[in-house]
This record gives sequence, structure tokens and C-alpha cells, in this order.
Amino acid sequence: MTQFQVTLLSDPYVKFKIAGKEVFRSKTIHKNLNPVWDERICLLVETLRDPLYVKVFDYDFGFQDDFMGSAYLHLETLDVTLDLKDPQYPEHNLGSLELAVNLSAKEGDIRDAVRNLSCQSMRLSDVHRKSQLWRGIVSISLIEGRSLQPMDANGLSDPYVKFRMGHQKYKSKTIPKTLNPQWREQFDFHLYEEQGGFVDITVWDKDTGKKDDYIGRCTVDLSLLSREHTHKLELPLEDGKGVLVLLVTLTASAAVSISDLSVNMLDNPQERHHIMQRYSLWRSFHNLKDVGVVQVKVIRAEGLMAADVTGKSDPFCVVELSNDRLQTHTVYKNLNPEWNKVFTFNVKDIHSVLEVTVYDEDRDRSADFLGKVAIPLLNIQNGERKAYALKSKELTGPTKGVIFLEIDVIFNAVKAGLNTLTPPEQKYIEEEQRVSKQLLLHNFNRVRRCIMFLINTGCYINSCFEWDSPQRSICAFVMFVIVVWNFELYMVPLALLLLLAWNYILIASGKDTRQEMQVVEDLLEDEDEEFDKDDKDSEKKGFMNKLYAIQDVCISVQNALDEVASYGERIKNTFNWTVPFLSWLAIVALGSATVIIYFIPLRLIVLAWGVNKFTKKLRDPYTIDNNELLDFLSRVPSDVQVVG
Repeated sequence: MTQFQVTLLSDPYVKFKIAGKEVFRSKTIHKNLNPVWDERICLLVETLRDPLYVKVFDYDFGFQDDFMGSAYLHLETLDVTLDLKDPQYPEHNLGSLELAVNLSAKEGDIRDAVRNLSCQSMRLSDVHRKSQLWRGIVSISLIEGRSLQPMDANGLSDPYVKFRMGHQKYKSKTIPKTLNPQWREQFDFHLYEEQGGFVDITVWDKDTGKKDDYIGRCTVDLSLLSREHTHKLELPLEDGKGVLVLLVTLTASAAVSISDLSVNMLDNPQERHHIMQRYSLWRSFHNLKDVGVVQVKVIRAEGLMAADVTGKSDPFCVVELSNDRLQTHTVYKNLNPEWNKVFTFNVKDIHSVLEVTVYDEDRDRSADFLGKVAIPLLNIQNGERKAYALKSKELTGPTKGVIFLEIDVIFNAVKAGLNTLTPPEQKYIEEEQRVSKQLLLHNFNRVRRCIMFLINTGCYINSCFEWDSPQRSICAFVMFVIVVWNFELYMVPLALLLLLAWNYILIASGKDTRQEMQVVEDLLEDEDEEFDKDDKDSEKKGFMNKLYAIQDVCISVQNALDEVASYGERIKNTFNWTVPFLSWLAIVALGSATVIIYFIPLRLIVLAWGVNKFTKKLRDPYTIDNNELLDFLSRVPSDVQVVG
């Protein structure tokens, strides 16, 4: 007889609502039936007649959260022990919550009252903004999996991994047909709680044609790990078979900040001098990941779109740089809000794009989009107060209103150049991609333009052999003889160097060779999705399950066309000086390659390369491989990104 022992635990969290509006959500307590949250919040209530509705859920990563009970706290009576009930099964005992509640009369201005209480009003925008100041970075290197559970008929799996810590989510690449996958990917999370947190990890099998299969799950308790030290973790999967190997590093930091316009560090000569010294050329090899600092002054907006039936809006502004996301306060019932806030970010990649988005706070629903601007850091003119016209979500057309910003960027060029040759930071995982007829056609046309360029180049070369133009053929023949007779390997990077120089001369003389980019129009509008959706349409989902196979093929073709076209456009834009910093970096690299190949025998260069490749795994078994050329090209914008 086989005995099974099952331990039933939950991951509870609590939602608070007043008058149908969600005003606060607690943190999640993992694996506990008697949780202690010990959280303090301050809520501004308009009337004591509306009770506080408390709902408890069990967090379930990857699935819909389970309802665990609810209760009403009547503010007039101040009950502090709440018995949880399920309205459908009122006779069931679901446990209780203990609350300590204090009421204070509002005196004077609301902002003064909140400041005196030393707490923060949790409006809906605060719930959705996900923009607290973080105190550290959790760097996770996903190395490999061992002996995973086979999910396919061939006895293998196509595994990938999902990570989640709070609202931060990542998804690894899929490794086909293996039970011992090698991912070697790195993900960075922001740590908001000083005491640590939990990272939920689930492993899935990619299943073309139907829903992906769940393999197993594990959890990393960050409170058990020491800081400033790399921990090697071999985590067995709880609900399946196999082990995940991770490297986890906790680094203390405070790289983002918010302040009022009157508190501005770059306006202070001493502070500015200190920052300039920090990123001077003399400190180019100190802390290579600290590339620079950017300060954004969000001053005001004018002529915003009216989102409410009253003809007004309740605008707030979100500033994003890579995965750093900060937000202003909300200015209620105003189309010309003034925020006067200063945001400071550390720059890890000078090729990042600063995104400033204006939203309308909308009670118990998701905030309404009002407009957005995207500004590459390399395009910023320091200290210039400028009005930016707001654009649509896809940045393909204007919307109503302008926003006034003043931005300063200070960075170290050497660190910025070296970080260009490393993999770029991934964005938090977003919704699954969908098939778009317009996007598929657009990507096809982009690939066709690249192919036509190669065909036209081949036809031009062939015309030299056909003597369509005797003058051109004679010049080509003389050049061919001279080059072949004197050819050396160093001439290859030298020729690319001359092409860059020639295009620079043309641009400097006013003969810009860059063609206008075509604007991407009629793309399907994206909708925000979370792993833990509250509502699911079963009929629509059942219908979509039947189309998974066709969708996967179409999405693969769509992405493949985009990748091929993007690389062709990025190579062109490198030589066209679309981003001068990257073109100068290419000149430095090609010039160095020319000198090295000219003075060092080719056999020694190939030998050094081979020794490095063969010994890399021995020197560092957990190293994450990267291709410097592809990493460089990933920073060069494609034609679509240039348009945006």
C-alpha cells in the first residue's frame, strides 16, 4: 500500500474596496494559512456611510487567483475582527481577519493631512502605477535544467521558464526537444522591500497546436540570501520532475528618485561637478554598468484630451526608462496640469529610450491613455526646456496636447561604448503576440526592399561585365585589377571604414543619402494582459484554442520577417549615420580591426580566438555567451523604430 501525504497551503493576499473602487492591495504571504501582513495604509474617505469591502484571494501564478472569502468593515462601528464569508455558501467558515483602524478628521489641505500622517494616499493610479522607488537589484542567471519531465509523445519537451516577482515578469527562450535545456539567460528584477521577497518560477512545455503544458514550479526566498554575493541555487521542481540551476545576486542600490522642482541636484553646482567627475573619462573602467545619469523635469502639459463626461481629465504622468517606472501625482479636473516634478534615473544603456506617458485616472477602471512621447537618450539636448507633442500608443500619429519637459543626460562615452557590445536589458514580459495582417504585410514589404537592394546591387555589378556603359565597365575593370593585385585582409574593414567616411562627407555637405521611412499604419491596438486575469471568456478561448496551430505558424513567419528586415535596415542605418554615436563606435572598431590585421599575422588572431572559445567553459562554467556584433546591431534602430 502506498501512502500519500499532501500539505495544503495558500498564498493569501487582501484587496480593499470602497464604493466599488479598489483602494489597496496587500503583499502576498507565501505558503501560509495564518499570514501576518503588518502593513500600514492611509485611506482618504469621503463618507463613513460606505463600508470597506475586504476580499481575500489565494495567489496562483499562471492561473486565475482563487477567492478565499470576503467581509465588510463598517466604518461607523469600527469592527476590527472580520469573519470571512462566501456569499454563495454563507454557512461555511472561511477564517477571520484582524484589523486595527483609526479615524482622523480631515483638517486643512488634503496634502498637508497626508504629509502629517506620514503615509501615502492609495488612489487607483497608485495601485496600477507599479512605480515605487526600488532599493536593490535581483540579478538572476538562468543556467540550465536537468532531467525535466517529458511532456511530448517523443519522450522529450520544449521547455521555457516564466519568472514573476510582484508585477515584474520575464519569460525565457524556448529550447526545443530536450530534457536538459541550456538557457544561459540573465534577468534583472527591482527589489522594493528591504527584507526581500519571493520570485515565483514556473517551467512550461511549448506545445504547438494547443495550450502549453505545465511542467513544474519552484520559489526563491530572497530574504534567505546574503547581499553582494552570487548564490548558486539548484532548485527541484515542486510539482514535477527535474531541477533548475540558477545564479542569484542581490545588489543594494538606489538608482531612481522623485523630488519637487525646487529640489534639483543638477542645478546645484557642487552636485553637478560631483556627477561630472563620477562619469569622467578618468573613471571609465570603474563600475562598468554605471553608464550615466538622466534627470527629467516634468513641468506641465497643455491642451490634453478630455476623458471624462464633464469635459475634464484627471491626468497623471508616468516616466519610464527601460524597466524603471516612476509617476507624478494626479491633478484632478484639469486639462492643463502642472506637476513640477524631477525624476532621476541611472543609465545602464545609453541607447535606451525615455518614454513619458500621460494617463487619466478613472476610478475603478484602468487608467485611460491620453498621450505619449518617446525620446532616445542620445537625441536629448541637455538643459533645453521643450514642448513635445503627444502621440498615440504606437507613436504613429499625434494625439491632442503637448507636454513640457527639461532633460539632462550625463554619461561616460567609454562605458556606453563597452555596454553596446553586451546583451541589452530585457523589458518586463508583456502580452503574447498576436497575428496582424497589416504587420505581416508590412514586414513582408520590408524584407522585399532588402532583397531588392541585393538584387539591384547584383544587377549593377553584372552590368559592368555586360558593357552596358563602357566608361563604367572600364573603371570597374581597372579597380578590380588593382584591388585583386594588392589585396590584403586588412582592406576588408578598411573598405567599410571608407564607406562610413564617404556617407559622413555626403551628409555633412547636405546630400543626405538617408531615405524617408514609411510610417507604419493600421496596426492592431495592443491590450494589456496579466498572467492572473480576473475574467476569462470561455467561448472565445475555446475558439482560439482551435486556431493555436495556425497562429503559431503565422506569428513565427511574422517575427522571422521582422528579424530579417530589421537586421538589414540596421546595417544600412549604421552606415547612414542614423545614430552618430553608433557610427563613430563602428569607426573605432573597424579602425582597430584594420590596424590589428595589418600588424598581426592572421594565424595568431585565429589562434587567440580559438583558445578563448575552447577554454571559456573551463574558465567559467556558468558564463552567458553573447555575440558582440549582434548586440551592437540590436542597438541600431530599424526603420520602424526610427519612425517611432
